[in-house]
Amino acid sequence: MTDNELKKLVACLAVSNAELTVKMRETDELMKKNAEQVKKDEVKLARMGFTLGNMANNHRESTEEYFYNSLYDEPRLGTIKFDEITKNIHGKIARLEDEFDIAMYNGNNIALIECKYKAHENDVINLIEKKVQNFKQLFPYYANYTFYLGIASFSFYPKLEELAKEKGVAILRQKGEVVEIEADNLKAY
Repeated sequence: MTDNELKKLVACLAVSNAELTVKMRETDELMKKNAEQVKKDEVKLARMGFTLGNMANNHRESTEEYFYNSLYDEPRLGTIKFDEITKNIHGKIARLEDEFDIAMYNGNNIALIECKYKAHENDVINLIEKKVQNFKQLFPYYANYTFYLGIASFSFYPKLEELAKEKGVAILRQKGEVVEIEADNLKAY
């Protein structure tokens, strides 16, 4: 290799190295901007998750409240009348914890009502396969009671209804004139 060729090669390498350095700086800047954007997106996603969680809680609470209020004055499931109704029963022992939306009691019968804004088939299965057993374990006093089950929801679809009926689970749904109006101090404006 001649002296000239060597000088050209070194010059080329220097230019390539300079171009590489510029590209690396540009890449570093892009990576920094990307990292900043990811942080902003994470904050937005966390806020969205919080908002969605609040919405789900609100739906759950309003559904439970609606069906509890609907049953309060006349606690019954089909033809079975109950003496007592309660909501949001929470139990916890060792490795078992569960919450029951609505429970109604009489003599030696208990009705467990699972409330869902929009019920699904797995809610019925869970009610049958887990909720009853969990209730008996968490509240052994009631272990020998006869259990009746209900699924309460603002929305049902045919396959869900068929499953509930097939399994002997009562269906509680919103219908017609089930609104209480308190207007004792009503004013005209």
